[in-house]
Amino acid sequence: MEVHSALGNGFQEVIYQRSLKYELELQKLHFAREVEMPVYYKDLHVGTRRVDFLIEDVLSVELKAVINLEDVHLAQAMNYLEAYNLEVGLLINFGSRSLTFKRVHNKKFKGSEFRGNPTHLKP
Repeated sequence: MEVHSALGNGFQEVIYQRSLKYELELQKLHFAREVEMPVYYKDLHVGTRRVDFLIEDVLSVELKAVINLEDVHLAQAMNYLEAYNLEVGLLINFGSRSLTFKRVHNKKFKGSEFRGNPTHLKP
């Protein structure tokens, strides 16, 4: 909210990413930016995706700068949770006049001991 209050809407996503990075540093939170996460089909590594932020190793944060969030944005946020076996995430949109966000919950969460281990992430 601090970032949106200071900048408002109308900037590109990367501006909000950089600003949020700085704000997280000010708040002394442990985070990683643009974390590359593997994507598996069964046991085969088929690619990677990058989540905008991984905070405290448990919360994914995906940023958008669009007028309206759409189902595809929500699906992307869910895919990140499932790919890295995270329980919760945030989808934050800086593009609308008022800051909008959605809390995303991974219904397939297997427990933190399985994080990043694709052999335990099979449906």
